[in-house]
Amino acid sequence: MSLAPQTAVDLGSRFAREFPELAVPWAAADFPDARLLVLNEPLAAELGFDQAALRTREGVGLLTGNLVPETAAPVAQAYAGHQFGGYSPRLGDGRALLLGEVTDADGGLRDLHLKGSGPTPFARGGDGFAAVGPMLREYVISEAMHALGVPTTRALAVTATGLGVQRDTVLPGAVLTRVAASHLRVGTFQYAVATGDDDLVRRLVAHAVDRHYPHLTDAENPSLALLGAVIDAQAALIARWMLLGFVHGVMNTDNVTISGETIDYGPCAFMDAFDPASVYSSIDRQGRYAFGRQPLIGEWNLARFAETLLTTIDPDTDRAIELAQDELGRFRDAYNAAWFSGMLDKLGMPADADQELTTPLLTDLIDLLHISRVDYTGFFRRLSAVARGDAGTRALFADPGPFDLWSERWLALAPDADKMDAANPVYIPRNHLVEEALDAATAGDLQPFEQLLEAVTSPFAERPGLQRYAEPAPDAFGPYRTFCGT
Repeated sequence: MSLAPQTAVDLGSRFAREFPELAVPWAAADFPDARLLVLNEPLAAELGFDQAALRTREGVGLLTGNLVPETAAPVAQAYAGHQFGGYSPRLGDGRALLLGEVTDADGGLRDLHLKGSGPTPFARGGDGFAAVGPMLREYVISEAMHALGVPTTRALAVTATGLGVQRDTVLPGAVLTRVAASHLRVGTFQYAVATGDDDLVRRLVAHAVDRHYPHLTDAENPSLALLGAVIDAQAALIARWMLLGFVHGVMNTDNVTISGETIDYGPCAFMDAFDPASVYSSIDRQGRYAFGRQPLIGEWNLARFAETLLTTIDPDTDRAIELAQDELGRFRDAYNAAWFSGMLDKLGMPADADQELTTPLLTDLIDLLHISRVDYTGFFRRLSAVARGDAGTRALFADPGPFDLWSERWLALAPDADKMDAANPVYIPRNHLVEEALDAATAGDLQPFEQLLEAVTSPFAERPGLQRYAEPAPDAFGPYRTFCGT
C-alpha cells in the first residue's frame, strides 16, 4: 500500500534498480496492530521527515514497511559471508528489507532498512521476526556509539508489531527501522564474485566508490583504490572500538560494511574490567571475536574483501595478488596510528608528543590495567582528576603502588585534563543497565530505557542524578553473556 499524501516521503530505489542480481523484491509482513515505541526525533529531522507524521497510523505503516511510497521498491538484499571463519555462500536479509534510499539534509544518500519485518527467501528456516528487547538494544547502543563519535548505522524507530514471537518463551515482537550510509558489506562482494560475473563486481565497485568514496571516481585502478579506502575506514573504526572498550561480538564478513560503519548490535558489549580476552557472545566459544583479537579479525576480513576484487584489480592473477597484498600490508600501520592517536587524546597528550616517552607509557598502562582489572571506562574518566591534582583514582587499584609510579611519569608530561574529558566518556551503555532497561521494556515499562538513552546520548558531560550510569556492574551481576539478537 502507498502512503497518504501528508506522510509521503521521497524514497528512492537505486540499489534495487542497479543490482537486480543482488535483490529480491519483497514485502514486509502485515502488522495491523503496530504501535510506535520509540522515535529518534533528531535523526528524523536529519532525514527531512515530519516527526508528527511519523507518529500517525500512516507513519507507523512506513516504519514497519506496511505503507510505502508508490515509487519504493522494497527488496531483500543478497550477500554471502564467513561466519566464525566458515563460508556461507547464501545468507542475505532473512528477516530484513531495504525499503529504499532517502536524501538527508546534507545531500547524502541514506538507506532506510527494516529488521524483524518477516521472513524472506533468505530466512534459512527462521521465522523472520524480532523481539522488542534485541531491537531496543540495537537502538540504544547504536545511538550511544553515534554520540561517542563512532561511525555507525543508526536506529530511526522501534515499533511494536502486536505479534508474539516464539523464542524460549513468547516475547512481544518489534521492527527496527535502521538508517545506514548503505548496507554494502564484504559479504555483498563475496556473493557477487561467486556468480562468476566480473562485470557485476565492477559495477558494484563503481557503485561503492560513487556512494562512499567519490574522491576516488577518477582512480586509475578503481578496485584497488576501493580496497585501500575500506582498509583505512575499517582500521579507524576498529581503533575506535578498542579505545572505548567495545566488543562487537560477531565480526563476520557479512557484518563488515564498505562504508566503515558499525553494523549489527547483537552479542555486543562494553567491557567493565579491562581484559583483552573478554568475550560476551554465548556462541563464541573459541574466543574468535574476543576484545583483543578484533584488529586481527578486521585484517582477516579485509583479506577476504581483497580476494573478491582480484579479477578486477588486474587480469594477471599474480600481479593482482601482489597489489592487493601491498594494500593489506598498510592495515596494521593504519590501525596502530589511529589507536595511538586516540590513546594520546585519552591521556591528554599532544599529537606531536615524543613517542620515545609516550610509547612505553602506553604499553605499561595497558599492562597495568590488565593485571589490576580496573574498570576501563571509569579509570580513564577519573584519570583527568589526577591531572588536576586529585589522587582519588588510586582507590581503583588493590595495590596502588605501580599506578603511583606510572602516574609520576605521566604527570611529568603535563597532561591536558580538559582534553581528556572530551575524549573519555562518563556514560556508556553499561551491560547491567542495558539488561535492566530491556527487561523492563519487554514487560511494558519504557522508562528505564528512556533514562538510559538520555545518559548515553550525552556521554561526555557529567550530570547530577546520573551517577549510577557511570558505575560498573555490581559483583552480584556476575559474568555477562549476550546472544545474537533474535
